[in-house]
Amino acid sequence: MFPINETMGQYSELFMLLAAGTYTVAFIAFAWDLAKSSKALKAIDLKAAASVTPAAPAKVPVAAGASAAPSRTAGSGGDRLSGPADRAERPSSYSSGAGAAGQTADDSMRYGERRAPARVAVALTVLGAAIHAAAVLTRAVGAGRVPWGNMYEFLTTGAFLVAAVFLLVLVRRDLRFLGTFVVGLVIIMLVAASVAFWTPVGHLVPALQSYWLVIHVSIAVLSSALFTLTFAMSALQLVQSHRQRTIAAGGADKLGFMRLVPSALSLENLSYRINAIAFIGWTFTLMFGAIWAEKAWGRFWGWDTKEVWTFVIWVVYAGYLHARATRGWTGTRAAWLSIVGYLCVVFNFTIVNQFFNGLHSYSGL
Repeated sequence: MFPINETMGQYSELFMLLAAGTYTVAFIAFAWDLAKSSKALKAIDLKAAASVTPAAPAKVPVAAGASAAPSRTAGSGGDRLSGPADRAERPSSYSSGAGAAGQTADDSMRYGERRAPARVAVALTVLGAAIHAAAVLTRAVGAGRVPWGNMYEFLTTGAFLVAAVFLLVLVRRDLRFLGTFVVGLVIIMLVAASVAFWTPVGHLVPALQSYWLVIHVSIAVLSSALFTLTFAMSALQLVQSHRQRTIAAGGADKLGFMRLVPSALSLENLSYRINAIAFIGWTFTLMFGAIWAEKAWGRFWGWDTKEVWTFVIWVVYAGYLHARATRGWTGTRAAWLSIVGYLCVVFNFTIVNQFFNGLHSYSGL
């Protein structure tokens, strides 16, 4: 066992504070981008509505998976001014003839127009993730082991993986519309870790001094990070679905910023794919946990509260994948089931760890 380096632990806490501050500025930049782009798009709609005459009636295209909304074709250049539901028919590089910001995150989620606030927000998120990585590494050096031996370390490492996975996906898909919500969740996780679950650098209890800690917990942290992303997508899916139904019924669009978000169907499809990957990881978490339990306590399963809730999470997400793939549980029902699964993850991490005694009581609190 390596000696504890309290100085490195203090550096870790400083880096964690700096990372939280950087993420906060990135959150503000993402929110500013949504507000600014929404305002520009509203101005385009007002201009389009003012220029429509009886001689040039508005077209009403209906895209698959989206609600109908007014659109028109203006000028010989073929520039289209379109409503929020026309996303599936418009390439992501669309922008208005006046040069205002277009809807850059279409249903294909490819990159389109480069908005300055969004670029700044992504750059700040990268910087925050780099500082966050330094915090996790210095915690590991200070403890002389992998940095996920208690609730504080699990949560801070999990928050880093949420940010890292989000940035990795950004390389291929334009998920900047998700930045406000993902970075916001990362900030909440860091604040909760520092306020409610802070634990000083220390050695592990004997049962955790095993190479299975690296295997079992690392997969659990990564799977939880992916579930966090799909939770944000499912929540947005519910909002977008409600908005699309309101517009289809002739109601006013009161959520203009959601025009920068793909359709509810596109969010659901991507969330389903990520949940499938995270479910595989959670399956290995359950399996490796059973193997570790046999080596530590001489039995694969003992109905410990933590074991039971790990299995409950597996059942909920298995039900989600099965219901959506074979029973036609799509739309809001699938979104709610995904959200319920994530709430089970949160319950398992917080309530079970703090208020239920068992062989897995390693919170450090």
